[in-house]
Amino acid sequence: MSKHGKKHLSSIEKLDTAKITNWKSALDFVVKSAHTKFDESVDAHINLGIDASKGEQTVRGSVLLPNGTGKKMRVLVFAKGEYEEQAKKAGADFIGVEDLITKIEGGWCDFEAAVATPDLMGAVGRVAKILGPRGLLPNKKVGTVTFDIASIVSDLKKGRVSFRNDKAGLVHAPFGKVSFGTEKLLENLATLMQAVRTSKPPTSKGKFVKKVTISSTMGVGIALNPDEVTQG
Repeated sequence: MSKHGKKHLSSIEKLDTAKITNWKSALDFVVKSAHTKFDESVDAHINLGIDASKGEQTVRGSVLLPNGTGKKMRVLVFAKGEYEEQAKKAGADFIGVEDLITKIEGGWCDFEAAVATPDLMGAVGRVAKILGPRGLLPNKKVGTVTFDIASIVSDLKKGRVSFRNDKAGLVHAPFGKVSFGTEKLLENLATLMQAVRTSKPPTSKGKFVKKVTISSTMGVGIALNPDEVTQG
């Protein structure tokens, strides 16, 4: 069993006495208690009132965060012809079809997002079992299967985040870096939460957002009031 360091234990002690009354004060604690030498990511863990075993209750979507994620996104695009040119102009890092599929089949996955034009999804299906579990398979519901290549590549580079519930009905999503400061993180969190709420499946009954916890990469988890409404 691993043991927490002194700084982490100190943060836990401070959390016990901290006056956290809303999202803003919680984020302020996350920012001020960060103690690592690197710029930690800040993540939201959202417990949803869904039956994750039912396909019709899957929660999936994407949202462009107003302040980005602070993470460099390497974007791969499956495209040909004019769409390949659009991808190049938009700043895609890897562009192609058969050559990329062959590399992926060989175990290469050095990118954070993948986009494809609809006509190429048949070919991309060859690597679906590789990309799917990694959350990298292009998907129409999150906007990464499209002929509007320039727009989606631009959004991904700016900080578009995709989310999907896991088998336990939880959504895990990054929404910035500690260096952003409280105000920018608050804007991003509010935007993310609004996107998750609007993704509620019609068959989900009762309370949809049951619990929300935020934490930095090495920080302590802080429970938020899921009913708080903050302008995104």
